[in-house]
Amino acid sequence: MGNEDIDLTRQVQNRNKTPNEFLKTVLINIVSTTLLCIIFIGANFVIQTNLLNSKLASINNQTEDAGASIDEEAEQIRHGVVVDLGDFVLNLADLNQRRYLKTNVALEITQPEEQAAAEAPKAEKGGHGHGGGEEAAAPTQTELEKKLTEFKPAIRDAVITTLSSKTAVELSTTAGKELAKEQIMSAVNGILAGENEVLRVSFGQFIIQ
Repeated sequence: MGNEDIDLTRQVQNRNKTPNEFLKTVLINIVSTTLLCIIFIGANFVIQTNLLNSKLASINNQTEDAGASIDEEAEQIRHGVVVDLGDFVLNLADLNQRRYLKTNVALEITQPEEQAAAEAPKAEKGGHGHGGGEEAAAPTQTELEKKLTEFKPAIRDAVITTLSSKTAVELSTTAGKELAKEQIMSAVNGILAGENEVLRVSFGQFIIQ
């Protein structure tokens, strides 16, 4: 049967349909199309909602991780003890003229958790009476300084080596000083070998002549 015969057959069938049957067919098509649109919109809404929830969950996790990192860093800073390495007077690496640096260097060093916990009762014992809070911090610093006595010659040598390799121009800028602090921190952490960790390097007076 050719295409012309098929089209003719359909036309005859449509002509034979009553108005009610034709209206029913149209309504069925409209309802079917509407249902398909609703299903498509609903599925799209569910997918978009899931994607949005996933992104929000990821952002919340990143925020929590960042908050935990900040809390960790703050905790380390609270347990840091400042150790004064004293004054340094040394020649700088300038070739054209002799320049020297006079500075004071201090390190803020952490304690292992078990060491801090062991020293906490000693601090509490020192808290009795007037001004006990100030006396409580003294034993912690003194014991750490005693422990670091054997490392001090190597630490001072690392500071001298780092600073004497700089020129006056390099140490005259903020960026140059910060780089020197980072290099000193790295060198001292290598000396301590993980037993303690340097949190911060501070310069007291800083005179270049």
